[in-house]
Amino acid sequence: MSSWLGGLGLGLGQSLGQVGGSLASLTGEISNFTKDMLMEGTEEVEAELPNARRKEVEAIHTILRSENERLKKLCTDLEEKHEASELQIKQQSMSYRNQLQQKEVEISHLKARQIALQDQLLKLQSAAQSVISGAGGVPATAASPSFSYGLSHHASAFHDDDMDFGDIISSQREINRLSNEVSRLESEVGHWRHIAQTSKAQRSDSSDQSEICKLQNIIKELKQNRSQDIDNHQHEMSVLQNAHQQKLTEITRRHREELSDYEEQIEELENLLQEGGSGIALTDHSKIHEMQKTIQVLQAEKVESTKKIEELEDKIKGINKKLSSAENDRSVLKKEQERLSVENRQLLEECESLKLECSKLQPYAAKQSDIVTEKERILPYSSSVEEEVFRLQQALSDAENEIKRLSNLNQDNSLAEDNLKLKMHVQVLEKENSLLNQEKEELQISLSKLNNEYEVIKSIAVRDMDLDSELCDLRRNLEAKEQELNQSITEKEILRAELEELDKQNQEATKHMILIKDQLSKQENEGDNVISKLKKDLNDEKKRVHQLENDKMNITKELDMQEEKLIQSELVLSDLHLTKQKLEDKVAALVDQLNKLHTKNLNIQKENSELQEHVKQKEEELSRVRDELIMQSLNRDSNSNFKDDLLNEREAEMRNLRQNLSEIKQLNENLRKVAFDLKMENEKLNLACENVRHQLEESVAGNSQISQEKNAIVEALKIEKEQLEAVLCQAQKRLLEEANKYEQTVEELSSACNLSISALQLDHEHLIKLNQEKDFEIAELKKNIKQMDTDHKETKKILSSSLEEQKQLTQLVNENEIFIEKLKERSSELQEELDKYTQVLRKNEILRQTIEEKDRSLGSMKEENNHLKEELERLREQQSRAAPVAEPKTLDSITELESEVNQLNILKDNLKEEIKHHQKVIEDQNQSKIQLLQSLQEQKKEMDEFRYQHEQMNATHTQLFLEKDEEIKNLQKTIEQIKTQLHEERQDVQTENSVIFQETKVRGLNIENGSEKHDLSKAETERLVKGIKERELEIKLLNEKNISLTKQIDQLSRDEVGKLTQIIQQKDLEIQALHARISTASYPQDVVYLQQQLQAYAMEREQVLAVLSEKTRENSHLKTEYHKMMDIVAAKETALNKLQDENKKLSTRFESSGQDMFRETVQNLSRIIREKDIEIDALSQKCQTLLTVLQTSNTENEVGGVNSNQFEELLQERDKLKQQVKKMEEWKQQVMTTVQNMQHESAQLQEELHQLQAQVLVDSDNNSKLQVNYTGLIHSYEQNETKLKNFGQELAQVQHSIGQLCNTKDLLLGKLDIISPQLSSGSSLSSQSAESLRTTKSDVLSESSKQEIEELRKSLKEKDATIRTLQENNHRLSEWIAASSELERKEQEQTDSEIKQLKEKQDILQKSLKEKDLLIKAKSDQLLSLNENFTNKVNENELLRQAVTNLKERTLILEMDICKLKGENEKIIESSRGKETEYQALQETNTKFSMMLREKEFECHSLKEKALAFEHLLKEKEQGKTGELNQLLNAVKSMQEKTVTFQQERDQVMLALKQKQLENTAIQNKVQHLRDKELRLNQELERLRNHLLESEDSYTREVLAAEDREAKLRKKVTVLEEKLVSSSNAMENASRQASLQVESLQEQLDVASKQRDETALQLSMSQEQVKQYVLSLSNLQMVLEHFQQEEKAMYSAELEKHKQLVAEWKKKAENLERKLVSLQERLDEANIALDSASRLTEQLDLKEEQIEELKKQNEVRQEMLDDVQKKLMNLVNSTEGKVDKVLMRNLFTGHFHTPKNQRHEVLRLMGSILGIRKEEMEQLLNEDQGGVTRWMTGWLGGGSKSVPNTPLRPNQQSLLNSSFSELFVKFLETESHPSIPPPKLSVHDMKPLDLPGRTKLDTSVPGNFKDTAESGSDRRTDVNPFLAPRSAAVPLINPAGLGPGGPGHLLLKPISDVLPTFTPLPVLPDNSARVVLEDLLKQ
Repeated sequence: MSSWLGGLGLGLGQSLGQVGGSLASLTGEISNFTKDMLMEGTEEVEAELPNARRKEVEAIHTILRSENERLKKLCTDLEEKHEASELQIKQQSMSYRNQLQQKEVEISHLKARQIALQDQLLKLQSAAQSVISGAGGVPATAASPSFSYGLSHHASAFHDDDMDFGDIISSQREINRLSNEVSRLESEVGHWRHIAQTSKAQRSDSSDQSEICKLQNIIKELKQNRSQDIDNHQHEMSVLQNAHQQKLTEITRRHREELSDYEEQIEELENLLQEGGSGIALTDHSKIHEMQKTIQVLQAEKVESTKKIEELEDKIKGINKKLSSAENDRSVLKKEQERLSVENRQLLEECESLKLECSKLQPYAAKQSDIVTEKERILPYSSSVEEEVFRLQQALSDAENEIKRLSNLNQDNSLAEDNLKLKMHVQVLEKENSLLNQEKEELQISLSKLNNEYEVIKSIAVRDMDLDSELCDLRRNLEAKEQELNQSITEKEILRAELEELDKQNQEATKHMILIKDQLSKQENEGDNVISKLKKDLNDEKKRVHQLENDKMNITKELDMQEEKLIQSELVLSDLHLTKQKLEDKVAALVDQLNKLHTKNLNIQKENSELQEHVKQKEEELSRVRDELIMQSLNRDSNSNFKDDLLNEREAEMRNLRQNLSEIKQLNENLRKVAFDLKMENEKLNLACENVRHQLEESVAGNSQISQEKNAIVEALKIEKEQLEAVLCQAQKRLLEEANKYEQTVEELSSACNLSISALQLDHEHLIKLNQEKDFEIAELKKNIKQMDTDHKETKKILSSSLEEQKQLTQLVNENEIFIEKLKERSSELQEELDKYTQVLRKNEILRQTIEEKDRSLGSMKEENNHLKEELERLREQQSRAAPVAEPKTLDSITELESEVNQLNILKDNLKEEIKHHQKVIEDQNQSKIQLLQSLQEQKKEMDEFRYQHEQMNATHTQLFLEKDEEIKNLQKTIEQIKTQLHEERQDVQTENSVIFQETKVRGLNIENGSEKHDLSKAETERLVKGIKERELEIKLLNEKNISLTKQIDQLSRDEVGKLTQIIQQKDLEIQALHARISTASYPQDVVYLQQQLQAYAMEREQVLAVLSEKTRENSHLKTEYHKMMDIVAAKETALNKLQDENKKLSTRFESSGQDMFRETVQNLSRIIREKDIEIDALSQKCQTLLTVLQTSNTENEVGGVNSNQFEELLQERDKLKQQVKKMEEWKQQVMTTVQNMQHESAQLQEELHQLQAQVLVDSDNNSKLQVNYTGLIHSYEQNETKLKNFGQELAQVQHSIGQLCNTKDLLLGKLDIISPQLSSGSSLSSQSAESLRTTKSDVLSESSKQEIEELRKSLKEKDATIRTLQENNHRLSEWIAASSELERKEQEQTDSEIKQLKEKQDILQKSLKEKDLLIKAKSDQLLSLNENFTNKVNENELLRQAVTNLKERTLILEMDICKLKGENEKIIESSRGKETEYQALQETNTKFSMMLREKEFECHSLKEKALAFEHLLKEKEQGKTGELNQLLNAVKSMQEKTVTFQQERDQVMLALKQKQLENTAIQNKVQHLRDKELRLNQELERLRNHLLESEDSYTREVLAAEDREAKLRKKVTVLEEKLVSSSNAMENASRQASLQVESLQEQLDVASKQRDETALQLSMSQEQVKQYVLSLSNLQMVLEHFQQEEKAMYSAELEKHKQLVAEWKKKAENLERKLVSLQERLDEANIALDSASRLTEQLDLKEEQIEELKKQNEVRQEMLDDVQKKLMNLVNSTEGKVDKVLMRNLFTGHFHTPKNQRHEVLRLMGSILGIRKEEMEQLLNEDQGGVTRWMTGWLGGGSKSVPNTPLRPNQQSLLNSSFSELFVKFLETESHPSIPPPKLSVHDMKPLDLPGRTKLDTSVPGNFKDTAESGSDRRTDVNPFLAPRSAAVPLINPAGLGPGGPGHLLLKPISDVLPTFTPLPVLPDNSARVVLEDLLKQ
């Protein structure tokens, strides 16, 4: 009992532990609950089981479990906290690291930039150190502190980061400490609980309750403390976060400050760089000055050059002057280059000659005076070179100055181009200058070297006097060169003067040409604009016409395509009908074949019956035999035993025969079964054929509806037809084979009746196999048919989808056309409106002009009014004072004046009314303008929308085309797959009917899934998706099995497959052709059409954009953005409302009846389908049982067959069942259709859901775009504010300047009445100022709105300049007025003609002043309009700001709603999870209880069995065993009592369990409630945190904004204070001026009173003078008329002259243009020459380097030569007095072989070799008589000294002159080769032997000779090094040191011209040189 209770407790504990695993937060309550429950359990069980030990164990067990749970929860809580803290630390550290990385990257960039700038500064400093002392220290000092500052800041930033990390670590430590304290307190609580529980077992209940209360109070206090600690900790965390944010802001601020410091440093460095750039120029000048100081000799020439350059500066003006200067520089450079090259050569030659002379004059010493003179001559060369360099640099600087002046003066495009050309020239000149500098430096180096050499020469002290003569020659050469230099300088100056004259002429011509060009270009531009507009209109109309034509063509092509498609569909229909007829014929043939088989079966049956009759006959014979035997047995009793044996044997034979007969009957029955099966299969095939016919009819109907499906359907049907044909052929073959087999089997049966049973069994098995194969084949055929059906449906679907897409495309095209037509209409309307507006604008301009004229006239009228009023006042004063005599006249004049005044007043009123009217008109026009702008903006918006729609349409078109292409590719892939299947199907796979059954099941399930998919929840949908995937895998497996079956079919019909593949290929080609037609017809035309439309739209857009200005664009942009924001917000709100409504509706639908209805319908349908499937299975089983019954009946009937009536009844039942099946299938199809409809509806709902999701995404994108736009608006607003400030400042300046101009205008108008004849200069100046104002006006009005500010500044500057000039003119005018008042009295007669001129000038000035007034008015109007626009913009910006804030608030509200909805969803999910966990726990408890009950039932069952057994035993042992019975009965009773007790205990346990379950549910509800509370609190905490963060961000933003506002307000205050100060100053000035004016007026009053008295006297005088004046006026008018006539004649004559002059100027201009072209050509040539010169200089540098290398080689070779000379001297000493025998022999024989006339030449040669002088040889030759004998004796007597065989090479002159000597030399060379052994030195190591001074000689030798020598030496490079050229062994020239008496051998003496030359031998032309030599050798 105790064990059972323990097990139950353990089970309960485990279940509670599982439930408690999810309740981790509530430890104390659960432990209390378990404790109370256990106490109750102990109280209940104490009565029954008084075991104290068990209680203690259970209590300890519960305590330990509770503590374990508590510790687990603690661990989980701590782990969660640890993870959360780690995540926080990771996030913070990641953010810090990212910030640090960003800062480090920025600092590194700035450092790199700083270092680069410092490098540049250091370079500049190093360049400038030579000139400016102390400039290098400034940037370094500036750079170093900045760098240190950056480093310190960087370090401080890192320090702050470390502090933040430390704070985080300390906070984490505090968290750990608090968690440790909490764990300690919890352990104490557990300890106290344990004590309480142990004491409970011993103490009474009252003490337990009191202790429990105390402990509960303590627990409450601890919980409160814990909550307070948690709150404190959260507060600390928030404080830390705030501190962290503050630190972040400080770091960002420091970073910004550092960035600003770096930027300032960079700016400073850039400024320093610019200063350094100027410093470099200074350094260059300083170097030049240093050169000037060093070379004092050239100062005079420098002064002259500077003077010349100043003259050139005065003369050079304009572009052509630049060209001339460039040409001059080029020519100068050319000449200087030539000079330099010549001088370089001369210097090199001189150096070489000097070296030669030094080598010659080594033993001698020269005088020092000669060397000094040499130095003085060489120095001028260097000085002249430096002079030329300096001149070039000055010319460069002049050119740069001129370029600057011209760039300031000229601003036209042509001038800019010329500037570029000049800059290019200057760059080239700079390059040449640098090259010349290099040459200069190299020359200086060479000078230093020469100086060193001269010092060496001084030390050596040359004695020879040959140097003097050479030095004289050098001096002469230098003088000649100086003369050439002077001549070139004079030529250069002449050329410069000519070029300057040409430049002047060119300038004048170009100015005239520019004016003419400007006029012509304006006219041309106007004409071009008109033409371009007309062309655009024409092109637009042409494009429209082309578009319409293209549309017509497209429509006709589409019609043609549709007609062709219809024809093709008709053809396909006819083909289908034909195929149908063929199929029907085949079915008939099959029926015939079946009938034949039936007849054959009947024949077989007949034969069987005949056999049976035969057997019966045999049996009758046997019976007869038996009777006879019986009779014989009666007769023969003796032989009875034997006969009995025979009978027994016969009976055995009879039994065997009967068995054979039964087997034969069985075989017949089997055959009948096979025949019956075949009939069934035929019927099934007929049904299949009927189904196929129905399908064909349906497909024909579908084809008539859809024209594009036909190709695919034809292919599918053909494939079906071919498969059916193959199947039928196979069936025919198999039937024939089976018939043959049956015949064979019948024959075998008839023949093998006597054979063994084993053969029959084998045949039987063979037949069974054949039957199985047939079944398999039938199943395969069914599968193939079903596959064909599915493929057919898929193709139908594909074609229908393609049709729908085509329809959509056509609709889109139509919509596009409608849209294009609308756009055309809109564009036409816009053009009409534009025309109207242009007309209105023209009218406005006309009205403006009229108003301006009226204003002018008003001004003039006002001035006249004022004058008249003043005159009236004067006249009244005169009247009051005048005499009575003058009264009538004055009265008349007064009345006249009054009438005039009244008329003027009337005119003034009329003019005022007109002005008001015009103002109204202007206002109306402005309003219409604003409306126009608004309409244009709206039209812009519409155009943008249309463009967007058009782009979307294009995108949809492209997508549709891509989809079509993909479909075509898929079709092609499917065709290829079919081909591959037909080719590759080669394997046998057996499939059973179960596969088909599975397919049907899969389809049904798929249908169910499709219907239920959208009605179930997400979890169910996921499960369904998994099931669908599994079903798809099954379908794939089935498809693979089908493929393997099709491979079997392919084995039988390979030939037919080939034909089918050909047909399929043809069809593929046709399909591809059709696709190509469709694609080629439709796609490119659409593309072209769309491109044309795009072009048209682009043209229209450009026109519209040209009309609108940039200011209107900005306003419209702001408005459109505001409207967009509003629209987007409204759309978002509506979309949200819609979504919420739809969500509610959907939820209500899914929750309410709709979901239940869907589920019920689907479940009902699935049930019905399953029931029908079960019925079908039952019917099939019935059929099988009937067949078995028939078979059994056949077996039982030994003699007869099947009853015919029963068979007919069975057939009828079968037909009925078939009909029922058909009905069921139809009903099933209806159900399928309904399910498909449901699927379609669900698909639509899904699409709507997708659309809603897409809208939500679009809204989010729009929101992000709005934020971006808002930031952009804020930036633009700030920019506009800055612009406004600038505008205000400029306005103040403009107003000030306008006031000054008005003052000057009044002064000028007052003073121009008294102008003198000598004011022509003043008037010209004022006219110039007016012209400048006009130009400024035209410039200002022409330029765009963005450049208005800059041009206003320029115009203000110009106005200031004009005001100054006018003030100066006023001063001059005041001076001249004083002079003119004196001169007027004297020169009144002369001034008449001059007054006329002055009046004309005055009119011009007045006009200019009026123009100025108009300008001022226009500018003031512009300023007012700008101010108004600005105020409007400010208002709009404020409105937009308010709207943005409202939108932000709305978005925040919406986000809050979304968050709430999310929280609710999460709560629901959590509650569902809790319920699921409860459900699982309950399920587990239920399973345990069910197990317990089963065990109990099993025990009861076993007890019952035992009782029964006991009863049996008792019954058996009743007799004599009553005692045992009683014992057994007692045992049974005791067992029953135990069972009762067990049942009671079980009931108690069940009740306790129920209570526990109720309590568990209550606890779980509480736990869920607490969890929900926790979640809410957490959400509120997060919300509050976010709110705090947002509030802090908003506060920071507001603070920043407030600071910005404060700064702006302070700026405004300062501006206002400045304005106040200026206004107060102006007021003071005005008061002063007013006081001065008052004083001046008082003085004027006094003067006027005096004048009035004087005028009273003068009036009488003046009246008399008036009469005289009238007469003089009439005379003057006559004179004027004469003057006018004369002036007209003069003007006509001058006009003719001017025309002639213009014609002449045109001719000159043409000539100048030609000259310009030629000059440009020259310039190009000059550029080419300059390039070539630069190349030459480079080549010169290379040559100089080569020369230096050669010099080094020369030194090496000289050393080698010295060694060789020593060796040669040794050789000479050793070989003196030796003669070669062979040589003398050859000479001797040669003498006798030569003719007698030329023998003396041979003797001369021999003499020269032997060292005999010319004179001695001539004496010897003259003595002809005994010459030979003496020669012979002398020769033989001089005898046999051995001479070395040294090869000799004669002079090259002899080579040219005589052929014999050449042959002789060649022979000597050939002879000399083998005589000397080859030396051990290598050819490469040996350097050519040369004498000292040879190189110097070579240099002095002329060029042609040197070339020949070089060629000669080059020819013999392969020769032995000892056989050097002649120049190496023997010098040509006799050295000065070696005389005739000098040392050396005769052979080694230089061969001079004395050497005789052999004349050529008289050889025949056939003989060559080799023959002659051979003759010589033979002799």
